[in-house]
Order: sequence, then C-alpha cells, then structure tokens
Amino acid sequence: MTKIGLLSDTHGWLNPAVFEFFKDCDEIWHVGDIGSADVANKLLAFKPLKAVYGNIDGQDVRLMFPKIQVFTVENVKVMMTHIGGYPNRYEPGIKELIIKERPNIFISGHSHILKVMNDHSLNLLHINPGAAGNSGFHRIMTMVRFQINGCDIQKMEVYEKSRNQII
Repeated sequence: MTKIGLLSDTHGWLNPAVFEFFKDCDEIWHVGDIGSADVANKLLAFKPLKAVYGNIDGQDVRLMFPKIQVFTVENVKVMMTHIGGYPNRYEPGIKELIIKERPNIFISGHSHILKVMNDHSLNLLHINPGAAGNSGFHRIMTMVRFQINGCDIQKMEVYEKSRNQII
C-alpha cells in the first residue's frame, strides 16, 4: 500500500497544513504551478516528490520537473500534467496521449477547482486537487490524499479550508 498526497497551484506559497495533512503519506505529487524552486525543495525535504511544471513556473522549476509525467505506483499507471482539461473536454492533444498511455488515473491542475470524476469512455479516474496556494480566485484551499493498494485506489480524503482561515 502506498499513501499519496496530491496538491496543485501553490503559486510560491506552501500552506503549513501540508506537513500535517501529508505526514503519513509515502510520497507527494504536485500537479504544477509550484511557483518556486523553494516550495519544491521544501516538499522534497519532507517526502519523495513527483511533480510537473505549470504555466506560471519559471525556468528554475521547469529544469526540475517535466511538463508531463507518466509513471506506475504499485499496479496503477498515472499520467500528470498541469493543463489537461476534464473528461469530454480535454485540452488539445491530451486525449490522444491518454489513449496512447492508457493510465488508470489522469491528474491535472490549473483550474483551482477540486474535481474527482470517472471518465468511463477512457476507463480512468480523473483528479484535479484544486488549489493549495493563497493566490488566485479560489476561496477554498484544497488538497487530496489517498491510498493505492495493488490496483485499487482507496480512502480518498480532501483537505479544505477557507483562505481567510489561513492568511
């Protein structure tokens, strides 16, 4: 069993709650708009990190992480990219890449809106963890944690807190 902490759109600010909410996680996945190498390095010092860069990330972050990551954890294939869209509304080129790679989970960020939904046509789970940072139009900061046990995705939990309660 592998415990995953998932977040996106920190925009250079790391919510202190990350360390408590993800304390029992085996690894952290960040779906872009990290905002600074400093945020990435703090996460790397805390837990193993898989990440992709987002549209606001500078060269420092782009040198650390790819635009798209495809990897396997236990028996679950994962594809991550920052701007990916949603089932029935994927960004140009993404659906074709999903068809080629055939992931069990497709993860994207960018919208600042938490969504977890099945894409029955492509036989995958889509996750957008929303936004964990304090920059952007969102009013609620969100993060997700879950477990991968063999080929099962289990025990998904959401952290949500009003930005007014943190700042």
